[in-house]
Amino acid sequence: MFDKERFIQDCQSALADGQAAIREVVAEAVSDRAGIMAELGEPEHAGIVPLYRSADLTIINFVWAPYMSLMPHNHQMTAVIGIYSGREDNIFWRRTDTAIEAAGAKSLGEGEVATLGRDIIHSVLNPIGKMTSAIHVYAGDFFASHAPRSGWDHETLVEGPWDVEKVKLMFQEAEERFGATMERR
Repeated sequence: MFDKERFIQDCQSALADGQAAIREVVAEAVSDRAGIMAELGEPEHAGIVPLYRSADLTIINFVWAPYMSLMPHNHQMTAVIGIYSGREDNIFWRRTDTAIEAAGAKSLGEGEVATLGRDIIHSVLNPIGKMTSAIHVYAGDFFASHAPRSGWDHETLVEGPWDVEKVKLMFQEAEERFGATMERR
């Protein structure tokens, strides 16, 4: 059965062995959807909920609103993403001389895990009509990266500074938009 404190300890221990070891811990955790839901609760609101934060490790419970899209961005640290409910579609991007261009994609469903390298640029979409829940584990402080992070405008694909407070607001607005759509039905 999933236990949040044990999961945090397992991630801390795996950190020294690298991303593959963290991936194993996350894969085991997201294979127990019922256990995670019992421990963390059914997701009621979209958002970014830190489960653990230190200078070398951040664990976040991400809940994506239905049909929510997050602009291309980088992390400047490795990441492991494990989906425990719903679906998360990732588009991977590469830099060009003036912006970025799509370079690939990966769709993750319940129980699936992806690893992202330090320099990966990706955008995220929840393509389904219900909340998507994922545990993200970062090898660093997600909220205070040592290296500057970037976000790219959805429409122009022009690079700008990453603003985590703006991103938190985007989660809230996505949930409100979906809620308004449901009320009109």
